[in-house]
Amino acid sequence: MRCALTIAYKGTDYLGSQTQKSSPNTIMGNLEKILLKLSIDSKIIASGRTDKGVHATGQVCHIDLPPFWSDLDKLKKVLNEMLPTSIQVKYIKEVDDEFHARYSAKKRVYRYIIKDSKSNPFEDKFITFLNSVDFQSIEQNIKLYIGEHDFKNFMKTGSDTKSSVREVYKAFAYKYKGCIVLNFEANGFLRSQIRLMVGALLKLNEKELEEQLKCKKRYKVKPAPSNGLYLARIKY
Repeated sequence: MRCALTIAYKGTDYLGSQTQKSSPNTIMGNLEKILLKLSIDSKIIASGRTDKGVHATGQVCHIDLPPFWSDLDKLKKVLNEMLPTSIQVKYIKEVDDEFHARYSAKKRVYRYIIKDSKSNPFEDKFITFLNSVDFQSIEQNIKLYIGEHDFKNFMKTGSDTKSSVREVYKAFAYKYKGCIVLNFEANGFLRSQIRLMVGALLKLNEKELEEQLKCKKRYKVKPAPSNGLYLARIKY
């Protein structure tokens, strides 16, 4: 039986979501270890990878369960008891055998959270604190990302991808409980793309951002810190 798992995690102490041969300290590495203890040796396929320090409220992955694990409510309960408290299984549901967590996904939604204030020890792992944030500029310029673009100037060097063209369906900013929230929805994202998009919003003016987006000129932009980024939802 193929099942889809929706999971949330705090990425602070992990080396990203994807399993790694060099270290078991990843989100999927921890999940795989627990599944093996439950005699579930299925390969875990996630909707996509998140980098070191990035969080998720709605990551999706699929696994194939052996026949003796038919009680999904019990499996969810057992997994959450055995997993670290920084990883939580929110939902488990049966899906068609053709379902693929990555290739069946239609849209991916990310959020980036900023606070225009001095950092505090209770939120600094979950929010990017900055001084003198120009919200009006961000609110206006973020709309430039909407549409189909070649994002080759917004991906980490060394990325293994056949095409850097992606379509952004939504990109907007709003204020919520003292925070500035940046919302991005697209058919897919390149490695570190959102952090570089946010970094460009914070550094470049409208003209410079357009030049970088249209591949006319590349400005030196640092990716925004990972702690403010969340994989919010996968749409199928």
